[in-house]
Amino acid sequence: MEKLTPRVYFASDMHLGAPNREASLLREKKFVRWLDQIKSDATAVYIVGDLFDFWFEYKTVVPRGYVRLFGKLAELRDQDIPIYFLTGNHDLWMFGYFEEELNIPVYHQSIIREIGGKRFFIAHGDGLGPGDTKYKWLKKYFFTNRLCQWLLGAIHPNWAIGVANYFSHKSRLSNEEYEEKSAYDEETERLLQYALRKRAQQQVDYFIFGHRHLPMKKQLSPDSYYVNLGDWIKHFSYALFNGEDIELHFFEREQPPMCPSHANTDDRNEFSTPAS
Repeated sequence: MEKLTPRVYFASDMHLGAPNREASLLREKKFVRWLDQIKSDATAVYIVGDLFDFWFEYKTVVPRGYVRLFGKLAELRDQDIPIYFLTGNHDLWMFGYFEEELNIPVYHQSIIREIGGKRFFIAHGDGLGPGDTKYKWLKKYFFTNRLCQWLLGAIHPNWAIGVANYFSHKSRLSNEEYEEKSAYDEETERLLQYALRKRAQQQVDYFIFGHRHLPMKKQLSPDSYYVNLGDWIKHFSYALFNGEDIELHFFEREQPPMCPSHANTDDRNEFSTPAS
């Protein structure tokens, strides 16, 4: 039976693999339970980056583990539930495995989707907004550089993945430090500022981001919203578009006390559009 009313799910920042196998396995099982729960009504699922704390696909090798996750994703795709993956800064080295083995499209840039008559701008969020110039330089000239990718692929996985995991851990700690300093600060929240500038250039009903690990829904204008999906480390949060509006939810936990003024609220406080 055809599903007429959209029920589209968005989630990001599971960081599977961190900080160790035991903790990661618990999160993996929890995320699999969530996928199993939503499969009965989902018309589409968007995984908006950093599913893994580190991921690099060699020509004939992929990182070990995550068999429960892959099995559940394959099950949903076999049931013709569309799944879309947008890479994040921790898993941007995807070169075809998801497409070939799971039939899941992978996007390395932001995408725009029309869903239920609403216009969605969807991106992980790394490198967007003001500041963060060091990471932007590294991403442009190192992380996405074909020669650098080839050199990393030429190193034995035991060495390459070990070194990459070290830097991935440092990157995550840096983001957590920035999160604590600027949490919900409208003046320093980079992705919120980016959405405001983008909204001034084109009509977007919902800006959907991950990356910042801060579950938040914020009204930018009478018909435009900024949504950050949070994470599956502290918040276990996700968003659901039900055909009329988008709401934040928290899986197997109550809404955390840090979010009451932002999650699922229409803040009428006007924002000024920042200068480009």
